Amino acid sequence: MDSRPRETDAPGDPANGAAPPPAAAVAAAATGGVEITKPRNDKRGYRRVVLPNALECLLISDPDTDKAAASMSVSVGYFCDPDGLEGLAHFLEHMLFYASKKYPIEDSYSKYIAEHGGSTNAFTSTERTNFYFDVNSDSLHDALDRFAQFFIKPLMSPDAVHREIKAVDSENQKNLLSDPWRMSQLQNHLCDENHPYHKFGTGNWDTLEVKAKEKGLDTRLELIKFYDSHYSANLMKLVVYGKDSLDNLQNLVENKFCDIRDIGRKPFSFPGHPCSSEHLQILVKAVPIKQGHTLRILWPITPNVRCYKEGPCKYISHLIGHEGEGSLFYILKKLGWAISLEAGEGDWSYDFSFFSVVIRLTDEGQEHMEDAVGLLFRYITLLQTSGTPKWIFDELQTICETGFHYRDKGPPIHYVVNISSNMQIFPPEDWLIASSMPSKFSPDAIQNILNELTPGNVRIFWESKRFEGQTNLTEPWYGTSYSVEAVPPSIIQKWVAEAPEEDLHLPKPNIFIPRDLSLKNVEEKVSVPFMLRKTPLSRLWYKPDTMFFTPKAYIKMDFHCPLSQSSPESAVLTDVFTRLLMDYLNDYAYDAQVAGLYYAVKPNDTGFQVTMVGYNDKMRTLLETVIGKIAEFEVRVDRFSVIKEAMTKEYENFKFRQPYQQVLYYCSLMLDEQAWPWDEEFSALSHLEASDLGNFLPHLLAKTFIECYFAGNIEPNEAKSVIQHVEDVLFNAPISVCKPLSPSQHLARRIVKLEKGLRYYYPAMCLNHQDENSALLHYIQTHQDNVKQNVLLHLLALIGKQPAFHQLRSVEQLGYIALLRQRNDSGVRGLQFIIQSTVKDPANLDARVENFLKMFESTLYQMSDAEFKSNVRALIDMKLEKYKNIREESAFFWGEISEGTLKFDRKEAEVCCCTEGAQEGRVDRLLQ
Repeated sequence: MDSRPRETDAPGDPANGAAPPPAAAVAAAATGGVEITKPRNDKRGYRRVVLPNALECLLISDPDTDKAAASMSVSVGYFCDPDGLEGLAHFLEHMLFYASKKYPIEDSYSKYIAEHGGSTNAFTSTERTNFYFDVNSDSLHDALDRFAQFFIKPLMSPDAVHREIKAVDSENQKNLLSDPWRMSQLQNHLCDENHPYHKFGTGNWDTLEVKAKEKGLDTRLELIKFYDSHYSANLMKLVVYGKDSLDNLQNLVENKFCDIRDIGRKPFSFPGHPCSSEHLQILVKAVPIKQGHTLRILWPITPNVRCYKEGPCKYISHLIGHEGEGSLFYILKKLGWAISLEAGEGDWSYDFSFFSVVIRLTDEGQEHMEDAVGLLFRYITLLQTSGTPKWIFDELQTICETGFHYRDKGPPIHYVVNISSNMQIFPPEDWLIASSMPSKFSPDAIQNILNELTPGNVRIFWESKRFEGQTNLTEPWYGTSYSVEAVPPSIIQKWVAEAPEEDLHLPKPNIFIPRDLSLKNVEEKVSVPFMLRKTPLSRLWYKPDTMFFTPKAYIKMDFHCPLSQSSPESAVLTDVFTRLLMDYLNDYAYDAQVAGLYYAVKPNDTGFQVTMVGYNDKMRTLLETVIGKIAEFEVRVDRFSVIKEAMTKEYENFKFRQPYQQVLYYCSLMLDEQAWPWDEEFSALSHLEASDLGNFLPHLLAKTFIECYFAGNIEPNEAKSVIQHVEDVLFNAPISVCKPLSPSQHLARRIVKLEKGLRYYYPAMCLNHQDENSALLHYIQTHQDNVKQNVLLHLLALIGKQPAFHQLRSVEQLGYIALLRQRNDSGVRGLQFIIQSTVKDPANLDARVENFLKMFESTLYQMSDAEFKSNVRALIDMKLEKYKNIREESAFFWGEISEGTLKFDRKEAEVCCCTEGAQEGRVDRLLQ
């Protein structure tokens, strides 16, 4: 697939008779007359403001929002780390959360955000550091005041510095056995040592404490010096999103952020490419942690950002990453050599970039690596010599433009982070579009990039456990074993010549691009789903779009099959069936996903599930194809073998999950009556053959009931017609696949009840003996679904979340992961602590949780009624938060349908309960 980040939707193609996308709307900015292009249907207000201290801001006014958010992008990343202090920029990101001169109480910022329904985080990349938060909309003013202090007068006490170095080290420990981190650092390592791309950006105890002291450096003083010399208002971009008017937001920002220093710091630049000639024409064999074979082919190229209006990388990645008939992946899959393929621009800045093709190989593909690379270069040659058909660019442009104009509204916190990052790169008029919408067809720009994808310019990274014992080098930061050998162009040309002759060709026009983007005129103006149709074979729930007014729909179809979870073998065979179904559909339905119509077929607790979301225009066509494949399903031995091999590796890699992920799994295994242990499923898989699936499938579908949910831009008669078609194909055909389910065969998920007053322990060895982390999940089961009890539990979690994080992570430094969360298992509610640590074993972690609970109980007793009411009001604001798109709305309603609770007014009932609690103002309820 094309590995570029996609919009949640896409489609439309004039060349194929599609309706042309709407013209872009323009938001006139208040400062400098800058026009910011925005989606046509976007009703939000935008204003660009530059403060006297040179801080550039974008204000977004959304009167309908329940959440406010802000993001500050600082043009300082780990490329700026001083030599010998690896990770300093990342460490500074951590430290700015602690305290400030105006708010000296440690962690008061994060506490305020958490208590007002929000969340906060930050990340450090190569050239940027981004700080962001969201909060209930009425709390934006005070939240911004605390946030601004990060950049005005932060405090970095010696004690806090010492503790937070341990947190950075714990974060690094978490990543040491992660293949994505290891392979990324290996690529960094094999480049010019004088280029900052070579650096180790995370930092650890050794770089920030041990080696610093050996050099006579005081890390705290170096941190302050780095902050003072690098953090300047002119290098910052701020986005603030709120429900206030643009004028009020501007007054707020001018008041809160005017005191950030502007030292006139020249923007940092890192000219030159990380790779010199000695780092090209190489084949790197690396040993991963997990089972599997991965081939990464990379080329240094001219950054796409320099010609983002032309979008040459978007054009090329669309073709190389295509999965339809005649594509590179189609051929590799047909040969049984590849499981997946992704293509696109990888690591990049304005000064350098890499184009990458990543292929996950099968065992047989591992033996044909040279042929796979040969076919890749043969396809690139095809692109280089066949010209650049304009219809492909036009189709892409239409898809991207339609995706931009009909983009779903998402969480403000994600929106502000994306835009503040764009502000560092693009001119104001393109802050919302960025590089997502090519508008200028330039064959020369496309050809220039294609001309850089040559055998003389390539770096090949080949990862497999089969290379154990065959390597002679070790990457210093993560300990990855690897070897390097030269691969001159003559060798690759030999691979091209010897690769099998296959019919590689360009894709056909995309039939799934929507032509009809009109909105249906539905008479039912209901706010919750209602049952539209019921038969012994299926039940149809329907909810028209009364909120979002987009040409999109959402479909869920649960196939209830009692046999699916009756044994480990049945569970595995159901999984294999759904994977094969997706595999068979891919050649045809890949275009649907490109065009913004997404689908999935996956196993679940009661059988399997079909999901579709996106533009409604071609949705019925795709759904009927999926149902047809189910009815006509035949087991192909060659594809069964590939799927079995992929699943085998997934089971083998279970032991390499993070310890905190393993404890979550074990908790679910113990609580869920119908869950089978992974090792029993693995054992069952190892004995299965294609004939077993062929024998099993008629029995799986022999007793079936379909629970359906249709929502969005779809008329009720059409929904009923679709389900009638599904019944006709699956149940009413001359030789029907499915038979109706007896009433007593409907499955109910059962959760184990933990008796009050008893404690249960489940100790387990970490399955990966190389992992030095241990983990604890401390679970307290509280009650079964009850509105009042649900509210009290949510309130308890809201109040306790930040104190738990602060005490267990920041103060006691037990580990980077230290969380307090609610848990909901099919309506059975509870509270869980999750901690991963390299410094304490699980028994010690459990003791620290018990100690925290005693401290927290005391905190609750001391809480004033006023503070209690404030927390209740914050919870009410969170409950009243409106759905932002059809996915969010449907996820809630489908949850009620699939669990059988049907409490579509749950949020209103909980708000009513909260309101009564706020009026009573009683803390003691939480202590019962």
